[in-house]
Amino acid sequence: MEIKALQYYLAVVREGNISRAAEVLHVTQPALSRQIAQLEEELGTQLFVRGRRL
Repeated sequence: MEIKALQYYLAVVREGNISRAAEVLHVTQPALSRQIAQLEEELGTQLFVRGRRL
């Protein structure tokens, strides 16, 4: 597990939104979503309930 993945996760939690977190982190939303999906796969669990809001 990379520190960057945990930093991305924390940014999404703080912002409550992947798009806003991507802006804060200066990465694209698809790249951030992929990183979160990879972290979930590595941990073997879903970290967010996706829908209209996280």
